[in-house]
This record gives sequence, structure tokens and C-alpha cells, in this order.
Amino acid sequence: MKVLKAVLLSGLLAAGLALAAFASTPGTITIWADDTRTPVFEAAGEAYTAATGIPVVVQEIPFEDIRSRLATAAPVGEGADIVIGAHDWVGELAADGLLEELELPAELAALFDETTLEAFSQFGPLYGIPYARGGIGIVYNKALIDEVPETWDGLLAFAREFTDPTIPRYGFAVQNPDAYHSFPFVSALGGYIFGFEEGVGLVPCDVGLDNEGAIAGMEYMAQLFEEGLLPAGLGWTEWTALFEEGRIAMVLTGPWVDTFVVAGGIDAGVAAIPLIEGERPRPLIDVQGIMVSAYSQNLALVEDFLFNYIISEDTMLALFLEDRRPPAFLPVAAMVEDDPWVAGFTAATEGGTPMPAIREMAAVWDSWQSAIELIGQLELTPEEALGQAADAIRETLGCE
Repeated sequence: MKVLKAVLLSGLLAAGLALAAFASTPGTITIWADDTRTPVFEAAGEAYTAATGIPVVVQEIPFEDIRSRLATAAPVGEGADIVIGAHDWVGELAADGLLEELELPAELAALFDETTLEAFSQFGPLYGIPYARGGIGIVYNKALIDEVPETWDGLLAFAREFTDPTIPRYGFAVQNPDAYHSFPFVSALGGYIFGFEEGVGLVPCDVGLDNEGAIAGMEYMAQLFEEGLLPAGLGWTEWTALFEEGRIAMVLTGPWVDTFVVAGGIDAGVAAIPLIEGERPRPLIDVQGIMVSAYSQNLALVEDFLFNYIISEDTMLALFLEDRRPPAFLPVAAMVEDDPWVAGFTAATEGGTPMPAIREMAAVWDSWQSAIELIGQLELTPEEALGQAADAIRETLGCE
């Protein structure tokens, strides 16, 4: 028992020291950022320190760990002042009282794409300063196909002619099983995740993943599996390797693939997802931004730093150059509007659906993803798989 107690005390002490290393300290601005954006915040911090004498500490944390670390550390006074993150974190973090409400002066708010500000203010208050927006379109290899067909029938015709699983070679690919990448099929003919009521907002118990439009749209994805035009279980590692080898002509993906496309010397273009029955599939829109901890002990300093050093052409351009997603900051968006990569994704995601930023989304992903897996393995029809998933989501949410 004494040994166990000693081990527990040792573990708690180590955890305490680890948290202290990431603590918010009065008079020092602490930022948590991932490896891609850390250099940008370090440069902005150095400029701020040179001008004000206020230290700025930037600590590199994996993007996927930031949300959970803030939830654990902030309530005990050990979190950062500023964190980067995605807008769909807001539902959980704001509900738990972890985020500070932000009030952008009108002249600054006017500098941002309205959709990106709305993504961070789905609950009324603004909880983040956006810097980039994402969403998926068709990335195609120009050496294999001159342009993406306008219609789904045209895409299928090319895929049937080009595809040969024995090589393997595919005319069109979608990462699967993956709920995010399947949403354009769901949305094309009227499917949705949660319903929306004017004046109320998202209605979680109105699950639209198994409505008539969602099922009809997913029939088009199921057809790819049924005809052998798309292999089931084609994950990120598999499809990126095939794309780099010139074995995939078109893939449904987002601007984050720019790095490996450029590194692989691929002459790639971007196009909108082809029309399905005359309707444009609507991808999910995800917005990345900068959030402030409600437990920060430096709110006045943080506001000064964000409003005068982060919201600037230099910093916002640097964030874009590190990760070439369509910018949320309009002056930078204007600078790069002729960039084919940015212009392509901006057009491809026009009319997209912002990712629901509510806690209830956590109940959606696993059931939805399982449905896609069952469809890909030809074990269930879209109607059966989506119905099963939607029922599981309603049950989890306690819907009547």
C-alpha cells in the first residue's frame, strides 16, 4: 500500500510539474499552437515583446491535443492564455466555461469573411478570431484528366473507363470510411446532420442523416463500391500513396493536401464537386481560429496582442503561407485571390455547411462512420445503414 501511495504521489507531482510548464502567468502571454503555426506566433510574440516588454511564450502542442489539454488545465489555473483550434470545438469549450467572449471592434470585424465569424459565433457571442477556412472539393491530376466533369454522370463515365483495381488505378477516390468526406453525398439531395430552427438554432433531435435526400445521395457513393470503382477502407495513407504514384485521377479532399502535392511535383487542379441530379453537393466548412481562455490572467494584454499584432496583414499572410487554406482575413484573401489552389477551394466550398459547433456532434461521428463502413463492405444498403446510425444517434441524445 505504501508503495502504491508513493507511486501515486510521484505521478501526481509529475503531472503537476507538467501542467506548471504550460501555465498562464500574470504578465506573460502564453500561447498553445501546433507545429505549423508556432513559428508565426513566435514572430508576432517577438515583435510584441520588443515593443512592449511583455514576454510572449509559445508552446508547441499537437493540434489534436490542444482541446483536451485546455479542458484539463484551465480550470486549475494552468492553461494557456491563447490557443489555436477549430470552430467546432466551441460547443464543448464554451459550454464548460473555458472560453472568453471576444468583442471585435467594428472596423476589425469588417476585415473578416462573414461566414468565418459566424462559425465562431453560433451561440451568440464571438469565441474565436478566424484565420482560415477549410472544406473539400475535387483535387485532380492534370496529367491524367484535363478537367473535372460538370456532372456526376460524366465523372462516372470517366471512372468506369479509367479504373482498373488490378493495377491498382482509380478514376475517382474518396477517403473512407469517413463521415466528413461523405457529407457532400448526404447533402446533395437534401440530407443534413441536425435541423435548424430560426431563432433557436440547431435542433439536435432533428437528425437528417436518414431522410429521403440523405439516403438518395448516399446511393451514389454506394454505387462506387458496388461497381468496384472505389475500394472500401481507402484511408489517408492508402489514397495519398496512390495519388502520388499517378494511380488516382480525382480525389475528394481539402486544401491541407497542398504540402504533399507540391512535394510530389504533381500538377494538380481544384474543382467543385460535380452536380448530382442537377444539385450541387455541399461540403462541411471548418474554420480555424484563435481562442482565449476564460481563465487567462492577462485578458487586457491578450486583447492588445490579438487586436494589434495578430490581426494584421503580416501575421495573417504568414499563417496562410504556412498552410494554404482560403484565408478568413479579407485583405490577405484579396492578395491571393489569383492563386489557383485558393480560388479553386473557395469556389468548391461556396454554399457549404458550417460544421455544427455543438456538444451533441460527439454522438454523431462513430455511428455515422460505422454506417459508411457497412455500406462500403456491401453489408447494408444506404437506407439500412443510415437508418441504423440515425436511430443510434437519437438514442444517445435521448430523443423521443
